[in-house]
Amino acid sequence: MALHRFAFRAMAAENELQIHADDPESAGRAARAAMAEVERIEAKYSRYRAGSVVSRINAAAGKDPVAIDEETARLLDFADVCWRQSDGAFDPTSGVLRRAWRFDTPRVPSREELAPLLALIGWDRVERDATTIRLPQAGMELDFGGFGKEYAVDRAAAVLREHGIESAFANLAGDLAILGEQPGGEPWRVGIRHPREEDALIARLPVGSGGMATSGDYERFVVVDGVRHCHVLDPRTGRSARGLQSVTVHAAACIVAGSATTIAMLKGADGGEAWLEALGLPYFCVRADGSVAHTFR
Repeated sequence: MALHRFAFRAMAAENELQIHADDPESAGRAARAAMAEVERIEAKYSRYRAGSVVSRINAAAGKDPVAIDEETARLLDFADVCWRQSDGAFDPTSGVLRRAWRFDTPRVPSREELAPLLALIGWDRVERDATTIRLPQAGMELDFGGFGKEYAVDRAAAVLREHGIESAFANLAGDLAILGEQPGGEPWRVGIRHPREEDALIARLPVGSGGMATSGDYERFVVVDGVRHCHVLDPRTGRSARGLQSVTVHAAACIVAGSATTIAMLKGADGGEAWLEALGLPYFCVRADGSVAHTFR
């Protein structure tokens, strides 16, 4: 059984599938089906696609409800669980903050800039049921950025499994889904990027299945007056997450791991690690001072 690699671009990123299969033909068929599934999800949920479900919901903000299907309803149910477990720190309506934050310019939005955007945030104000959703105020937005890519990589792994693949590794720009151990029972070794040293790893973690995601303050950020401000933004304040350089989580599914990393980053040094401990999910945290805490074995 050989390892076959497939690189592809989706969701504005370079991605890869690694598939163990007896022949390149079966690996190729499975890979093409998995890539097609990622493209389907991007087309359906990207806010950058005019015809997507998310774009239609946002365009109707303050107007009539928008019909949704079962898949979308399940994702919104998941977002609701995240919002509740995070005490409102994980909010699918917080994407409007990008209107004030620009990470290509070293400046921090003022309180006056953030105030009208904060008034548009509020998952608890969204009106929805199993078949419709309505954003009650014009200008509000729904954004699947906190879980859409993670859902896509989980679905890619599911499609590989449907094609008879038992050992594979799907990587969507660092969001991972692992399908079984490698032949011989060896785990996959996942490199964790060093949050302060470019092109360096801070750890290699063994993973046999499930999903893994990392969130950090090094992906998109600006430094102003010696303070780092990153793209992980608190919807309750409009300000950047503080206290942790990065968080990596392993869970049964990448969508769970990804939301957990974001919530832990937002909870910061005071509450992030304790919250992950309570969840019982394996994690690897790099604190603000560069020290490491982890529960991987």
